[in-house]
Amino acid sequence: MNESYLAIVNPAAGGGRSGRMVGGVLGRLRSAGIAVDVAETVMEGHATELARDGFTRGYRKFISVGGDGTTFEIVNGLFPEAASDDPPALAFLPLGTGNSFLRDFTDNASSQAVEALIAGRSRPCDLFRLRHKAGVYYFLNLFNVGFAADVAMIRHRRFRRFGELGYLFALFVTLARLDRRAFPLSVDGRAEVDRRRSLFLTFNNSKFTGGKMMIAPNAETADGLIEYVRWGPIGRLGLIRNLPGLFTGEHIHHPMAERKGVQRVDFFLESSVDVALDGEVATLHIEGIDVLPQALRVVI
Repeated sequence: MNESYLAIVNPAAGGGRSGRMVGGVLGRLRSAGIAVDVAETVMEGHATELARDGFTRGYRKFISVGGDGTTFEIVNGLFPEAASDDPPALAFLPLGTGNSFLRDFTDNASSQAVEALIAGRSRPCDLFRLRHKAGVYYFLNLFNVGFAADVAMIRHRRFRRFGELGYLFALFVTLARLDRRAFPLSVDGRAEVDRRRSLFLTFNNSKFTGGKMMIAPNAETADGLIEYVRWGPIGRLGLIRNLPGLFTGEHIHHPMAERKGVQRVDFFLESSVDVALDGEVATLHIEGIDVLPQALRVVI
């Protein structure tokens, strides 16, 4: 087994900031006596290949250098092969545009991530498995369908070149269309299927998404549960009035909102839908979500 960390670097993350800054940060880690090997991505999806190859070659400690999307690819390279009684360790150098997962632990992610690596500090963390008709994805932070996924997909398809401003454009388009629809599902193997119309559904391991939105204020990253948050068919004016609550967690107290901790979700959809998961978007015919309790150790 290789005792070094394998740092998987997305040099394009953060508009190229990751590539510019990584050398100095890795130099600091090496000066502190931490052995680090480096592999750089050259295309979308490459981090998955590098993580899978690294695991095969005996690495069990990894550093995600980039944003949420880089971490998502690494996790999907490690699993299912890494599922065992000896969880791999995943550290972070958050040099990309979005690092929502780390906000559960600190408001100063860059500094604390380096300090945790130097101190060898880690904690157990759950991982979620999303089954769809074409295969499986693993995710660390959250998965959603409905309004938030629609915003993310429209931004990806039409406004990606505008960077963060693209999310604002996509928000206006999604508000104009405002599609409140049913996503039939059952939880924890129960017979009853929930077919109510919803603005959005989210399935969370951690509290934050989009950097600062506290979508799931009750989520815990190592409790073996999916924090399921539903917001019913609220109208445009109601949504606009309650948008600030998405940043404080107060939205879950709205009369149309509800939350619960579950271990398994099964979907009964007739076709594919747009989804967002850990900084990525896709169109999938989703079938279910379950938890891999404490399948990772996160260094933070």
